[in-house]
Amino acid sequence: MKIFKTLFIALLLVAVTPLTAQTADEIIANYFENIGGAAAWDELQGIKFVGSVDTQGMTIPIEFYQTKEGKQILKINIQGQEMVQFSYDGEKMWTTNFMTMQAEEADPDTTANMKNQTADFPDPFLNYKEKGYTAELIGDETIEGTETFKVKLTRKPIMVEGVEEPNVTFFFFEKENFVPIATESEMREGPMKGQVVKETMSDYQEVGGLFFPFAITMGGGQPVTMSDIILNPEIDEAMFIMPEVASDTEDKK
Repeated sequence: MKIFKTLFIALLLVAVTPLTAQTADEIIANYFENIGGAAAWDELQGIKFVGSVDTQGMTIPIEFYQTKEGKQILKINIQGQEMVQFSYDGEKMWTTNFMTMQAEEADPDTTANMKNQTADFPDPFLNYKEKGYTAELIGDETIEGTETFKVKLTRKPIMVEGVEEPNVTFFFFEKENFVPIATESEMREGPMKGQVVKETMSDYQEVGGLFFPFAITMGGGQPVTMSDIILNPEIDEAMFIMPEVASDTEDKK
């Protein structure tokens, strides 16, 4: 009798496990299958995002470029004036000082963190093990009424005041389509240090056979809406390079 009882429990587990069990790798594999295939994503050489961000009662047009070789630039347009919020040419990162409207080189920590971040192109989960990342399924969680898988992604540490800090983000993959609808991460520096920041992603649309979220709410609660996403766009390499800063003598002329 005991043998039959044990056999029944074993058969029950076999029947139930395929319906419920998931691993991080299975979730990630389903994710890429549903958004166009890992091979197609791996072929991308660059992406241009065109959209707008709503902040402080204003709608600010944005253009964001990323390339496979690691270059990035975010352009914003305020009252008709285009400015570079930040740019990284693969070696040097710089920003625009909105008081002086001149380019300023970023500090070493920010530049180092940006260099590590370029490995996320075009998606942090693509070949994540080769990047030295780890992914772990934490469990199930309901996000605004949607059942999700909670996956912990650990990237290379970030630098904060010369000290390495953990670089962990939790991704919430909705169970029906296996796409992330939210992320959570802890701020490691600045006024919000120690606080958990949440971002949301929705309105996935197809672009050239790949799927992207066209609606994103950033950590500060700022809605970002994409109007266009261009794959492998033509890129002027000069736009990534930091402009020369005028000297005090030149300013006085």
